Amino acid sequence: MKFGVSLWLWTAPVNNKVIEEYAPRIADLGFNTVEIPLEAPEELDCERARKVVEDNGLTLTTCAAMGGGRDLIHPDKSVRDAGMKYMKDSLNAAEELGSELFVGPLASEVGRLWDASDAQREMETKLLVSQLQEVANYAASKNITICLEALNRFETSFLNLTSQVCDVIDQVNHPNCKVMIDLFHAGIEEKNLGDAIRTAGDNLYHFQVAENDRGTPGTGQFNWDEIAVALNEIGYDQHIIIETFTPDNELLAKAAAIWRPLAESPDQLAKDGLSFLKNLLA
Repeated sequence: MKFGVSLWLWTAPVNNKVIEEYAPRIADLGFNTVEIPLEAPEELDCERARKVVEDNGLTLTTCAAMGGGRDLIHPDKSVRDAGMKYMKDSLNAAEELGSELFVGPLASEVGRLWDASDAQREMETKLLVSQLQEVANYAASKNITICLEALNRFETSFLNLTSQVCDVIDQVNHPNCKVMIDLFHAGIEEKNLGDAIRTAGDNLYHFQVAENDRGTPGTGQFNWDEIAVALNEIGYDQHIIIETFTPDNELLAKAAAIWRPLAESPDQLAKDGLSFLKNLLA
């Protein structure tokens, strides 16, 4: 099992300067992995970024930044086409970076909410399945696995539950298209976190964590023993990534509703979170 942290804990947007500044710090804190959000994949010097990550003894994963205009199921085809272009640009960058994973809420723009009938939801699901099959084929050509994430009800009205993501993944039916769980979102939507993990089972390929308040793992209301038992039961041995945000980052703090400090500092959150997770899971 590899323990990692998203660069979004410290800052955004993520560019080469950010990666060069924080990769040594992340390694010094004791992490194995750095997660790089691909906000503008075409602007990243991937060879340079990969070198600094490897020079610091880290592996890396990549995640999507599903902002405005990045949407695979939008009613406007031009928006869908832009979403598919972003997927392929990101997979090109992920390959150059040396990442075997590209993860996130790949279905639609974060924050887009709409009321859909059962028939419309079925149509949108079929559309997403078709889109992800194309994306998964492209990812397979680059030896990358894509992982689909559910978000809480305040950030999407489409996929909120692990079971819904699993239904999509089953329909995509592609070895390079798997499930991820973000514990913060699951903590809002799932009845039982352990059962959500067991629902994903062998298809769980990525796991992002934070506490129920999006703060330091182990400091809040989550039943971490239950989480650990479920991960052990399914034999999970992939990345455990701390993903949260600092209120000092105005853009991300507003998007994620982070209105107060979640820890003494981002470094302290990372350090304490890693210590807790290693004791729990390593």
